[in-house]
Order: sequence, then C-alpha cells, then structure tokens
Amino acid sequence: MKSLKKRRRIQVMSLAGISMALVLVLLWFLPDDSFQFFRSPSEVSEAPPSPAERFRIGGLVEAGSLVRGQGEQISFLVTDGGASVPVVYTGILPDLFEEGQGMVAQGNYINGRFEAVEILAKHDETYMPTEVVDALKEQGVYKPTDGATVTN
Repeated sequence: MKSLKKRRRIQVMSLAGISMALVLVLLWFLPDDSFQFFRSPSEVSEAPPSPAERFRIGGLVEAGSLVRGQGEQISFLVTDGGASVPVVYTGILPDLFEEGQGMVAQGNYINGRFEAVEILAKHDETYMPTEVVDALKEQGVYKPTDGATVTN
C-alpha cells in the first residue's frame, strides 16, 4: 500500500513539474511585442527608448497642438505637465479624441517623435487611464472631474 501511495505522489509531482516547465517554455518563446510597457512623456524625454521598442505613451493632448495633415495623417503633442512629446498618427481617430483630453497611444519613438499605430481615447466624460492619472499626479497637475487641482 505504501508503495502505491508513494508511486502516485511521484506521478503527481512529476506531472506538476512538467506542466510548469511547459508554461515557462511557452512564456520564453512569446514575441517581444506581447509585452508593452506604459511610459509618460517625462519618462520618454528623460530616457528615450530604442526605435525598435514598442510601448504605450499617455497623457493629455496639448491644447493648440493638433495639426491635421493630408488624408488621415494627424500630429499633436502629448503632455503630462512636465514634458511634451510630438506624436504622429495615420488613421482614423476615435470619436472622443480632442485637445485637452486624456489619451493613450501605442507605437515607437523614432527620430524624436512618437509614431503611433493605435490611439485610444477616453470613453466617457470622467475616464482617464490609471497610468496617466498617476503620471499627472507625480507632476502635480492632475485635475479630478470636479476641477480642483490635486498635488502630491
């Protein structure tokens, strides 16, 4: 009887070890673009990432910086109050995208500007991504929905 329990315990532990090893192997071979990191404009200005690195940047669309080019091309500045980063995007913008509003863009930082492949805008009057709120709070310029300025 003891030998059967011991054999069953070894089988269960072996199966668990093989399963864990399989999960680790799958994670190892995931493409690098499966993991995207968020950066604020201040972080991008201080330590520019390599052109090959895809990441997300978020903040407020700086007032007066929105320039529409030919076709679907658009450029603007995204800011967190401490720094501004130029963004270029070709495509259809979300309906709620406008100056002074929160946004998150995904893309690469190439030659001093962020080339976005996707733009996400707020989805109601009060929404702003938590990463953007945290970055704005660090800068001391976050304004909650009631309009009062919040500082650290």
